[in-house]
Amino acid sequence: MAQKFDVVVIGAGPAGYVAAIRAAQLGLKAACIEKWIGKDGKVALGGTCLNVGCIPSKALLDSSHKYEEAKDHFNVHGISLDNLNIDVPAMIKRKDQIVKNLTGGVAGLFKANGVTAYEGAGKVLAGKQVEVTKHDGSVELLNAENIIIATGSSPIEIPPTPLTEGLIVDSTGALEFQDVPKRLGVIGAGVIGLELGSVWSRLGAEVIVLEAMDTFLAAADQQIAKESAKIFKKQKLDIRLNCRVTGSEVRGNEVAVKYTDAKGEECEELFDKVIVAVGRRPYTENLLADDSGVKMDERGFIFVDDQCRTEVPGIYAVGDVVRGPMLAHKGSEEGIMVAELIAGQAAQMNYDLIPSVIYTHPEVAWVGKTEEEVKASGEPYKVGAFPFAASGRAMAANDTAGTVKVIAHEKTDRILGVHVVGPSAAELVQQGAIAMEFGSSSEDLGLTVFSHPTLSEALHEAALAVDGHAIHIANKKRRK
Repeated sequence: MAQKFDVVVIGAGPAGYVAAIRAAQLGLKAACIEKWIGKDGKVALGGTCLNVGCIPSKALLDSSHKYEEAKDHFNVHGISLDNLNIDVPAMIKRKDQIVKNLTGGVAGLFKANGVTAYEGAGKVLAGKQVEVTKHDGSVELLNAENIIIATGSSPIEIPPTPLTEGLIVDSTGALEFQDVPKRLGVIGAGVIGLELGSVWSRLGAEVIVLEAMDTFLAAADQQIAKESAKIFKKQKLDIRLNCRVTGSEVRGNEVAVKYTDAKGEECEELFDKVIVAVGRRPYTENLLADDSGVKMDERGFIFVDDQCRTEVPGIYAVGDVVRGPMLAHKGSEEGIMVAELIAGQAAQMNYDLIPSVIYTHPEVAWVGKTEEEVKASGEPYKVGAFPFAASGRAMAANDTAGTVKVIAHEKTDRILGVHVVGPSAAELVQQGAIAMEFGSSSEDLGLTVFSHPTLSEALHEAALAVDGHAIHIANKKRRK
């Protein structure tokens, strides 16, 4: 007889496992299905984020940043090192241990909260049944009052650069290099391309990033994007815009990548390794039976309303498999919202205030509207900015690249957007997000006491600068 659950979650990534845990906390009988196989050959919870995404990439970013800082910047502090080197396999091993700790932690949380874990692939059938195909080929049916689809996404592959073991890799393969390539090609100057390119550039690789768009970081505020581009150029990241990859050829242990540049000329670059980082697509392979009633668009995204309901009552979808930014924190909050809705609680999510972060160094982060978006809306606005070069705390840390920018409504003074490139940008933007969630004005931030000396004072000063009241920079005269 089929097991029956109040909630069955398909996928144990940051959207799915969070939804399952929250459902269990609310007294619902919850199950979560996951098919991901880890390096040890066992099912690993946590999805892309914990296994081959957010967490392992940040581990490598931190390791590589510490190496670069020791190599290039310790001398400023009076610290000298001899025979500095990087043990790449040891760095990868540390990354793997962090992943193991966290994925095991999710399993522990399932046990602590009473979530039943199933190993295998889940498929939505008609009548709110879920078919679990286990790795040994056996099949089990689960009956569900409610189903939450949280199957995540997978890297997009492109025909000109088919993946080739150890030479042309996706973001997953880029986390497994055992040595530093001399020349590294990165296709795509988005979040993933910049982060992975930064890791290997810091360790000594010559990195060329090929981006098809003619605008750098089109989703970001363009003042911040342009400043970020200048910083990355100083770091020797060679970012080439308006370059369309047309083909590739493996030549022994190297890869020749062909592309048309901004002038329309045919070009070729030879690399030791190539990372394809052109985005991700929703993962829906063998997910839905034809008569399940759940509908997808032509790109594979599942249709949902503002509260993640599909067209079938009792079936929800969250995370990368639905509209909106493919961000772990967005998926987690959707999972919590859906679990609470199923439990009969009032729940809603504010999609206007989802922070975005690029974990380069310095970080690039933003929340709310860009200046371009505000301008296009016709709303009257005002802007304040403050450079980290004027921050005493940033100077003390020898980390002064970047700017904090605050955009506020001209008449109401309500904060419309906070944008940062600089040290701890993600943390500063989160402060802005909290303020915006409560409908704060730039004056509210300006009247708040910030501890000194801190990097967060840069946000304080940018808020003061909105009305020309910044203390530690000369204020620009506002246009009348």
